[in-house]
Amino acid sequence: MSDAELLCPSSALEERGRALVFDILQYRQPARAFALRFDGRAVAYVNRCVHVPTEMDWTPGEFLDSDKRWILCSIHGAAYEPADGRCVGGPCGRGKLTAIALEERDGQVYWYPSRDIQPVPFDAPAGDPPAPTSP
Repeated sequence: MSDAELLCPSSALEERGRALVFDILQYRQPARAFALRFDGRAVAYVNRCVHVPTEMDWTPGEFLDSDKRWILCSIHGAAYEPADGRCVGGPCGRGKLTAIALEERDGQVYWYPSRDIQPVPFDAPAGDPPAPTSP
């Protein structure tokens, strides 16, 4: 498994609350992912419906239905089991959300990149501009 990437403090993921949305690369293409806490466990998935490859949140970070029981796609109503990402109803058939491995330790949540899912590389912080060179 790749090196863990710090995602957030554990306290940022409230039980059945708003998800934390974060940027990833999936197959080297920009994508979004989300992490939420369900039944005491932090879980994360790529923010892409199995039925139609589109982001699923109703508004940023809102993935659960009104009863806070299922992850629900805002486009066609596909419903997924939060514990494992499997489709439980709607047009997603026997599909399953793409899971991202998480670990909680020392009050922090970490995610693990995989072969297909990588962190977005950020440029080094901007410092002083390079000094001009003479011809």
